[in-house]
Amino acid sequence: MAALLLFALLLPSLSIPISYMAGRRSAGKAAMVVLSFAILDLIILSSTLSEVLSRGRYFESYYWVPVLGSPLTLFVDGISFSMAVMTLILIISSIVYSINYMGERGSLQTYYALLAMLTVGLVGVFISSNLMVFYFCWEFMLIPTYFIIGGWGYREPYRAAFKFFIFTHAGAVAVLLGIGAIYMLTGSLDMSIAKGLLAEAPQELLYWIFVAFTLGFAVKMAIVPVHVWLPDAHAEAPAPMSALLSGVIIEAGAYAIFRISLGIVLPSMASASMVSQLLHALSILGVISAFYGALTALAEDDIKRIVAYSSISHMGYALFGLSLFPCAEGEIGAVLHLINHAASKGLLFLNAGAIMRQTRIRDIREMGGLAPKMPLTAISTAVSSFSTAGVPAFACFMSEFMMFMGGFQLGSTDGFYYATTTSMIVVTVFSLAYVLRFYWRSFLGSSKAERIEEVPLLMEVPMAILSTIVVALGVWPGPLIELINSSLKV
Repeated sequence: MAALLLFALLLPSLSIPISYMAGRRSAGKAAMVVLSFAILDLIILSSTLSEVLSRGRYFESYYWVPVLGSPLTLFVDGISFSMAVMTLILIISSIVYSINYMGERGSLQTYYALLAMLTVGLVGVFISSNLMVFYFCWEFMLIPTYFIIGGWGYREPYRAAFKFFIFTHAGAVAVLLGIGAIYMLTGSLDMSIAKGLLAEAPQELLYWIFVAFTLGFAVKMAIVPVHVWLPDAHAEAPAPMSALLSGVIIEAGAYAIFRISLGIVLPSMASASMVSQLLHALSILGVISAFYGALTALAEDDIKRIVAYSSISHMGYALFGLSLFPCAEGEIGAVLHLINHAASKGLLFLNAGAIMRQTRIRDIREMGGLAPKMPLTAISTAVSSFSTAGVPAFACFMSEFMMFMGGFQLGSTDGFYYATTTSMIVVTVFSLAYVLRFYWRSFLGSSKAERIEEVPLLMEVPMAILSTIVVALGVWPGPLIELINSSLKV
C-alpha cells in the first residue's frame, strides 16, 4: 500500500502554514483549510481499515528517516485506528463548532493553525511505533493546547495555561526518562523490538521504568493526585478546546499506559508479586480518582467544572479497567471506554459551550427551563449525560459493564478485585446523581432567563453527529469490540 500513515501525519502539518496565511483575509478561510485537511486525513486513515481487518495491523517503516538508529515506524491496529479516527472526528466537529462559537474573537487564523498543530500531535501519538517519535508528538501537543487556553480563555487564562504546561511537561520528563532507560537497555526505540529485548533487563529497573512511564502518563490523564491542572484548564479553555482536551488529550495518557506501560514494560517483568503490586496500585488510584471526580462534580455549580471533574472520574474508570490486565474482557472494556468517553465527553463539552454561549451563564443554579428554548441542545445534552452516567443503550454503559465483568472475573482468583469492582459500581450511583442534578438545573424546572434561543446551525451539526455516534456505540457496540479484540489477539 502507499505511504498512507506518513501522509496522515504530514497532511495536518501542511495545513498549519496554509491555514495561517488564508486566515489573514478571513477566519472562515482558515477554518475551511484546517477542516478540509482534517477530513482528508480521516479518509486516508480510514483506507487502512481493510488491512487492519485482514491482518490485524498495518505497518510502515522508513529507514531513510533514522531516529537514533531506529527507523521511523508508523502503525495502526484496531485500537490505534479507533483512537485516531475518533480523534479526527472530534477535531472536525470542534472546527465546525468553532466557526460560530468563536465568533469575531481576535487572531482566529492563529487559533485554527494551532488546532492543526494539535492534530499533528494527537495523530502522531496514536500511530507512532517509534518511542522517540511518540515522545515528540506527545510534547508537541503541549504547544497548541497552552496557547489556545492562554489566548482564548475567559477569566484567568494564562494562570490555567501555565499550570497545564508545568504539570504536563513535568510528566513528560518522567516519560523521557523511561524512554532513555529502554534505549540504554535495548539499543532500540522501536516498540516491538524493545519489548522483545527488555526481558533480559534487571527486574527492579523494569519496576522503576514502569513507574516513570505510568506517572508521566497519569499526569496527562489527570489521575488523582496529579489532576489539579485539569479543572482550571477546562474552566478557561473555549468549549471546542475543552471537547478535545477531555475527548482525546487525556485519553492519550490512558492509551499510552495501555500501549507502553502495560504493552512493553509489564510483560517483561518475571516477578508475579511485583506485577500484582503495580496493577493493584493502578486499581486503587482508579477507584480514588473515580470517587473524587464524581463527588466533586456533584458538589460543583460551574457547568464546565462539573464536566471537568466528571472527566477525572471517568479516567478513574479507565485506569481501573487497565489494571485488569491481562483479563481480556477488562482490557477490551478499558479501551472501549476510552473511545466511548471521547465521544460522550467531547459532546458534553460542546453542549456546555452551547448553553454558556446562549445564556452567558456558567452557574447551573441560575439556569433552568432551557429545554423548550433550546430543544436540540437539550436532546443532545441528554444523550451525552446519559452516556456519562452509564445508562443502558448509550455508549459508556457497555464499556463500564465489561470492566465490571472483568473485575469480578479476576476477583474469583484475587479477592482484591471484588472490592475495587464493587467500589466502582458504587461510583455509578454518584455519576447518575451529578448528571441528573446538572440536567435538571439546566434544562428543566422554571425558566430563569428570557430571550434564549437555539444555537446556530454550525453548532447544531457537530452536536447532532456526535449524539448519533454516542447512541450508535451504545446500541451497536459489537463491531468496535471485535476491532479492539482483534488487536489483543495479534
